[in-house]
Amino acid sequence: MDARQASQFRDEAEAYRCVERQVWPHGPVCPKCGSARAGKMAGSSTRFGTYKCYRCRRPFTVKIGTLFESSHVPMHKWLRAILLSSSRCGVASSQLGRILEVSPKTAVFMVERIAKAVDSTGGTEWKEDNDT
Repeated sequence: MDARQASQFRDEAEAYRCVERQVWPHGPVCPKCGSARAGKMAGSSTRFGTYKCYRCRRPFTVKIGTLFESSHVPMHKWLRAILLSSSRCGVASSQLGRILEVSPKTAVFMVERIAKAVDSTGGTEWKEDNDT
């Protein structure tokens, strides 16, 4: 992992922007109805990165339908885990837990989810973003 990539995944807002660019290259799309008419929700009680579909009126985030769904682990930690797991030698869950400062149980959960996602997609789903 080079210094540029490591620093990119330390900020939650930048991590969400990175995933949104990968999942929604042409803007947010509602996972429920498929509408591209959505707006970003704002407010003190609104979860970070939440959008609202103007067609079906349901809130959604970029996490829905991805390996990040139903996870309370911050997005920037997920992206750092993916980056570390995709390195030449990979990383053990115990080492990943120490690096990301998460519990051993959380580290095992993350490694299993990443492995399952790579197996189901063949590892070709994530595109390299060299624009940033």
